[in-house]
Amino acid sequence: MNGSGYNVERNDHICFSVTQFERGETMDRRKEIILAATRSFSMFGYKATTMDQVAKIAKVGKGTIYTFFSNKEELFQEIVRSTIREMRSEAEAVIDPEEPFRLKAHQALMKMLEFREQHALLGKLIEEEKEIRTQAVQEMLLEVEDEIVGFIAGKLKMAIERGEVRPCDPKLVAYMLFKSYLAFVIEWPETRGEPLKEETIANLFNETLFRGLLA
Repeated sequence: MNGSGYNVERNDHICFSVTQFERGETMDRRKEIILAATRSFSMFGYKATTMDQVAKIAKVGKGTIYTFFSNKEELFQEIVRSTIREMRSEAEAVIDPEEPFRLKAHQALMKMLEFREQHALLGKLIEEEKEIRTQAVQEMLLEVEDEIVGFIAGKLKMAIERGEVRPCDPKLVAYMLFKSYLAFVIEWPETRGEPLKEETIANLFNETLFRGLLA
């Protein structure tokens, strides 16, 4: 008790609770903005999305968005990088650490390419990049590609250290694998009209690229 008859410790607790509430409310607003922007980018693409649209979908004032993000590009980058982390997590979930590199690489590449094509946001960005080649979109899709290549390169480096795979440049080989899988998984159906079975793709790479990597 103090001279006024109020319990100071209780007041401190109340102040702390209010601060926690305000922080939670702030985080909720930020989350709402990110969800709204993700929806807008997925529907309209990067170039056609405006901060006014995002504010309307999020049901906040446009000024509120600028308390969290300095501009549209920063907001866009935050969303795509979060999507990249989600893609990586899904790739990690489908591979078994005890399996040989060829199986890890195949499973991870199939999963990440599937994610890249079927994710609403990434699918829209790929479409926008093909049609109008927006620079901001090109840069972020390159980050997506770099994540896929880096993921495979990391698994390849570990396989080299175990003596499972002959010494090579992990980044270059990972890039070659990514582009080769991209050609057969995504581009082949687009140009030939009929997708290849996954078993066919796996056998093709087992008998060519993966065989050439064996120590």
